[in-house]
Formats: sequence, structure tokens, C-alpha cells
Amino acid sequence: MSDFQLNPLYEQIIDDLLSQQFSIADCFFSDDEVIALRGSLLQKYEEDHFKKSAIGNQINEQIVTAIRGDFIHWLNEAESNAAEKAFFDKVNDFVEYLNRTCFMGIRDQEFHYAYYPEGTFYKRHLDTFQNDSRRKLSIVCYLNEQDWQPEYGGELAIYLNKDGEEVTETIYPVKGRMVIFESQILEHEVKPVKQPRLSITGWLKTR
Repeated sequence: MSDFQLNPLYEQIIDDLLSQQFSIADCFFSDDEVIALRGSLLQKYEEDHFKKSAIGNQINEQIVTAIRGDFIHWLNEAESNAAEKAFFDKVNDFVEYLNRTCFMGIRDQEFHYAYYPEGTFYKRHLDTFQNDSRRKLSIVCYLNEQDWQPEYGGELAIYLNKDGEEVTETIYPVKGRMVIFESQILEHEVKPVKQPRLSITGWLKTR
């Protein structure tokens, strides 16, 4: 007899993805997990582990500050600290659920910390490459310390097509919020930030 149980949170995310190609989950990670991840990000940033972000993948990577201005640090699950291990444990559980219930064929993942200094942004783009189409779902989890206010900027703008017209969904990076969306379909951008903006960003990939 199967011990499989439906997960209401995961089911809501799946329903959202099917109906609108994106989902917002404000309680995927606990407050303690978010605080621990924020501390880990800041420690590594202060220890100078971050590098200037680039556009493109490893084959044609280049730094273009007119397009994006964040600093990133790639995560290695095998070398993760306690906070990062808790993050990967939850993501892996979610992936297993997706593959079991939706047959999505997720076989790989990549995540990095992202630090946006004041005044930086990321212009409108799609999370896929001409020479690599394995990214299926994009995930971003916000690690900002306080409740994010609209005047702080840094909102995520997702561009949707509804009945032939473009509609913009504006999502503020409030603490602990996780956003999941279709990597190969939805163009998006990060608006200019007026104070530091912290997150974990990554992708669930097919083979």
C-alpha cells in the first residue's frame, strides 16, 4: 500500500503553474530557515565569496552591467552548511513530489545567492539559453530582513499574455516569499532597488 500523501502547499503551486504559469508561496520556508539563510548569505558576502553576475551560460558568459547589476555565489549541495542543507532538503522534497505527481522529469538543479546593492537591477529577460533549454522552473526565495515596502523598489515584474494582451504581474520581495514560474515561457525583470535586496535564485532542470 502506498504511503504517498498529498501536500496541500505543493498542490496549490502546481495548480497555479497550470493556470497562470507562476506561483507565489509565502510559507514554503519557515521564518527560522529564512533567517538562517540570510545569515549565511551575508557571511559569505562579507568574506568576499561573491562575484559580479554575468549573462549567458558558461559557454558564452559575459558581464554586462547595463543589463544586470547583482552579485552572486553559486551553492554546492555537497558542501552546504546547515541552513543550505535545510533549503536543499525542502527543494528536493518538492522536486520528488513534482516528478511523482506531474511526471516533469526534473533531474538537476542549480541555485545561487543573489545580492543586489542599492541602484542595481536586472533588465527584462528569459531564463533559458539558445544552446541549453534544460531549465524548466525558475525559483526565487527572498531573504530580506524586514517587510519589504514598495518604496524600496526591487520588485519582480513578470510579463504575462492574457487573451492576446501583455499584462504585468508585480511581486514585491517580502521576507520568506518564494516565487516559482515557467523558465522558458515568462519574461521577467528586477526593477532598480533602493536598498540591498537578498535572495536565493535557481532553476529546476530536465535532463
